[in-house]
Amino acid sequence: MSMDNDLFADAARQVLAGQCTPAAVRAIEAGGRTAPAAAALWAQLEATGLADALLPEELGGANLTLAQAFGVLEQCGAHALPLPLAETMVARALLAAAGLARQAGSMALAYGRFLADGGLRCAMVRSGAVADAVLVQAGDGWHLLAVAGAKLEPQALAVDAALEWTPAQVQAAPRMAAPAQLDTVHAAVAAAQMAGALAAVFQRTLQYANERQQFGRPIGKFQAIQHQLAVMSEHVFAARMAAQIGCSGAAPIPDRLRVAAAKARCSEAALAVSESAHAIHGAIGFTEEYDLQLFTRRLHAWRQTAGSESYWHGVAGASLLAHDGLTLDIVRRMTDAAPVR
Repeated sequence: MSMDNDLFADAARQVLAGQCTPAAVRAIEAGGRTAPAAAALWAQLEATGLADALLPEELGGANLTLAQAFGVLEQCGAHALPLPLAETMVARALLAAAGLARQAGSMALAYGRFLADGGLRCAMVRSGAVADAVLVQAGDGWHLLAVAGAKLEPQALAVDAALEWTPAQVQAAPRMAAPAQLDTVHAAVAAAQMAGALAAVFQRTLQYANERQQFGRPIGKFQAIQHQLAVMSEHVFAARMAAQIGCSGAAPIPDRLRVAAAKARCSEAALAVSESAHAIHGAIGFTEEYDLQLFTRRLHAWRQTAGSESYWHGVAGASLLAHDGLTLDIVRRMTDAAPVR
């Protein structure tokens, strides 16, 4: 990663460390898109220019690729950001590539189905309760639909929602032909955020193990805990490498096979790391007042976002079965990513 890209990641880290505190996350989860904390945090993010980082320079962006923006996406997960900054970055880039005007506000990504009357429903929209609009893939097109005025039903994670639009709202919304499956770029973005959240969970667990005293010494000195921490670290760093591979390439939509490997590996790590983190923390880790759950709840949600590991294993398996050459060629295609400049 180049110095310029580090600057973007550092900018995201500084803003989120100061503004996206656990208290702010809880306030946004409780109040949704109308919460003062949500408006204040989004204003700060817009002021940094991060939401436009993937746009061409002539449109006010920094012309970054998804790979160059990986550090920003990772920081979103590392701070349990409850607003869809990563998804907005991608959505604005996709809209710009389709020749549509830049859209203000935050945007989520989702998949929907048309209803018999011509309306459209999304059974699950990650960050749908806090986004201003949703870029929805339905049928053979992408539709940009405003959240205001949509029928909203809450989901398990406070910032998520099921959304439904009327036929008139669908007809009035901007539409473009879908050049690819939206789940490809959505999974890549989710994997990058998972990499950041996994690292945050590991660091918090390591710190707790070194501070928590039992039988006169830190529990991190016990071999059983050390083993769990070692396994956690393996998952965390393997997932981060996979997520970087998933975001590699210069195209707005990354290679689907690389994304399959990235999302499958990160989803596997999410379950293992969350289990070990809560086991090491004991009962305190499950309490609402303790910050660990802000990250592990999101890891479980992101694990299912744009397809779980079983779905992406199927994508990778189908590519393998369709390939006539050596299996090693498939592995090379997934892992021989060009370095980020």
